[in-house]
Amino acid sequence: MGWVDDNILAAVGFTRSRRNQMPPSSTPPKLEPDILLAKSSVPGAADWQGAYHLVGHTAAVVKSVTSLVDCLGDRLIEQFGLTCEFNTLRATARLAAYLHDWGKANHQFQGVVRYPLRASNPSVQPQQNPLQYPQLIRHEVGSVLLAWEFRNRLGQCPNADLMTAIAAAGGHHLKLGGQQGRNTGALGEIREGSGDPYLYWYVHHPSFHKLLRYGVRTLGLPQIILSFAFSSRWDIKTIKWDIKTIKDKRDKVLNAFIEWEPDLAFLAVVKALLIAADAIGSASAQVSTNIQEWIRSELENTLTEADLQKVIDARRGEYPLRPFQIDLKDKSKRVTLARAGCGTGKTLGAYNWALRHGIGRKLFFCYPTTGTSTEGFLGYVHNQVESELLHSRSAVDLELACTGEEEDNGDGAVNEAAQKLEAFKAWGAKVNVCTVDTVLGLLQCHRRPLYCFPALAKAAFVFDEVHCYDDALFGALLRFLKVVKAPILLMSASFLPAQVAAIQQAVAEEIAIIQGPQTLEDLPRYRFHELAQPDWERVQQELDQGGRVLWVCNQVDTAIAIYQEAKKRGLTPLLYHSRFRYEDRVKHHRAVVEAFQQDQAVLAITTQVAEMSLDLSATLLVTQVADPAGLIQRLGRLNRQYCGHSCDALFYPDENVGFPYKQGDLEAGWALARAFKKQDVSQRQLSDWLKQVNINTKPKEHCIWLDGRWQTYSAPLREAGYTITALLEQDLEKIAPLKSSELPRYTLPLPTKNIKGWQRHKSGYLIAPREQWRYCPELGAVEPK
Repeated sequence: MGWVDDNILAAVGFTRSRRNQMPPSSTPPKLEPDILLAKSSVPGAADWQGAYHLVGHTAAVVKSVTSLVDCLGDRLIEQFGLTCEFNTLRATARLAAYLHDWGKANHQFQGVVRYPLRASNPSVQPQQNPLQYPQLIRHEVGSVLLAWEFRNRLGQCPNADLMTAIAAAGGHHLKLGGQQGRNTGALGEIREGSGDPYLYWYVHHPSFHKLLRYGVRTLGLPQIILSFAFSSRWDIKTIKWDIKTIKDKRDKVLNAFIEWEPDLAFLAVVKALLIAADAIGSASAQVSTNIQEWIRSELENTLTEADLQKVIDARRGEYPLRPFQIDLKDKSKRVTLARAGCGTGKTLGAYNWALRHGIGRKLFFCYPTTGTSTEGFLGYVHNQVESELLHSRSAVDLELACTGEEEDNGDGAVNEAAQKLEAFKAWGAKVNVCTVDTVLGLLQCHRRPLYCFPALAKAAFVFDEVHCYDDALFGALLRFLKVVKAPILLMSASFLPAQVAAIQQAVAEEIAIIQGPQTLEDLPRYRFHELAQPDWERVQQELDQGGRVLWVCNQVDTAIAIYQEAKKRGLTPLLYHSRFRYEDRVKHHRAVVEAFQQDQAVLAITTQVAEMSLDLSATLLVTQVADPAGLIQRLGRLNRQYCGHSCDALFYPDENVGFPYKQGDLEAGWALARAFKKQDVSQRQLSDWLKQVNINTKPKEHCIWLDGRWQTYSAPLREAGYTITALLEQDLEKIAPLKSSELPRYTLPLPTKNIKGWQRHKSGYLIAPREQWRYCPELGAVEPK
């Protein structure tokens, strides 16, 4: 098959004789099969049609984004406060989808996409090993540069904003303008010394001509774009780009981007639509389902009054809703704050809030950790309403839950395909219970929320435990509140005054603040005692009386030391902290929860994991001093089920200033403990004290999704922590045959100190050397002495 048949050439005034006069070197390497591919596939004529070739894949993504925009309709405009016309949004998203893979029409990408097929079909050509010879530029950067060459013709696409479409196309793999979470300011990396120092473009190939004709027919592009592609403009000098040419073209486009003043929210929405459409468009190559019908059926599956009432009735049982839970529905605004103590029923009240704000929408219920999200899922909506649990280890959680177990958390390296599959579940679920990263990660261009974007665009949102957000996460929440005009409920036992003021400023409209039940919050639950060191006699006394003792330490090593001391004293403590291998952590979590449900003495020694993920009621709390918000959360586990009188809380010092708490945090914690020394204390008194304290926050509101303009890359959502998720060297043999999606079972968080030189597993996790970290299921990971 030749490059272009005579009818096509004649139609654009490019004769066969003229083409024959072109020197042989003017053509790119021959393609076998003679078609522009977008994806690798099993050889076979049928497989090289449809969504595996460039035109077919482009058409699939254009159809997907069209279905998304049409299904979501004006909700997209309303949800994100856009000022553009719906036709402009639709046309721009479609143009971005049309352009997103133009950069695959070069000889290096075509060699790379064919390389996996060489074993079963040695005749495929060209072939390029991407590990040995990476492409000069990523294909999406090529899409930007090639589209820029056609800008005068593409700019005539009816109703579309070309610059927005090009920027969205360039960022659809989240690698434009940044690398490893850092701003590079570069329009793509040029990998010199990696093979051919030039790119050939297949702009004369029939496949590319079909792509142009598809644009004319489907998007309304002008016919002149066809003649332009086969004009003398594209000769040997213009279809072959050396490194200097690439750099020159890149600089021109970058300068245009720098001078451009985009509509930031509009650009962000188009980016998200394209990434979601590309994900589902790629999936269409592997399934027989009509993707357009599937999109519509999934997104139109929204909450009904009956759905929510079923959840509420199942949880409240024979008891009526409390007045404040009713107020959350009747007295709420579009944005509402629920300020109520631990154990007062905020979560049930949130589902009652959704009766007013969630019907006809999806609901995203966001928790700060995977542990709290799992508990929230199993405790409320599992088997009650069409729902999904979304976080990095949800598959492990639910498998264990089916055998009577539940669990807790961590961040794992789940492969991209698994993230797409998980996100697609969110499209059809009426309720998605998730970590806050699943929603606010959108602001920093994280993959999972971008894949979930169609569901987010049709949702109401609940954010729980807002007080524990660090400055980076709280800053992302503020930007979310500024941009997203959906119904939003924010909940906490201890909002800081500065947080409330920042929320009010971000929303820029009247918000409602609903207080918790006064009768419950005024109960005298606690009696504070300041100690110089732990009082083991008081602990023994409580256990002898059949009490339930919760001991909270600020560091894992401290918790292990206290656990070992308790065993030396003849006690039978339980140990629960974050530094367990994930499977073991699940067991320790469950053991603590179940022990506190029994009518017998129990001593549980924990770390900060107790602050949110453990729903239990202790009769004695022993805790190292921490920041005020953390102490209030720990106190929320003391006398949670009110026993009729106050229970003792024993505070003692933390000698490790600076890790994890700064000196100012510890001083503020002591101020709280000493303000109510040796007196009965209620939840309301703690809340009122917190309101009077001048604890300022410094939220970091710069978000790549909104502020990156032409740049699109993933950046950290939370502030850098003290740990990193790793695998243990001693587990390598055991995990060797496992899929990457199964690895989270064996991960655990380890301190970031002394990680230099650690090897990296093929999944992306660091591997902790055996000589630095030892492990046993009883204690978790410990450093050899």
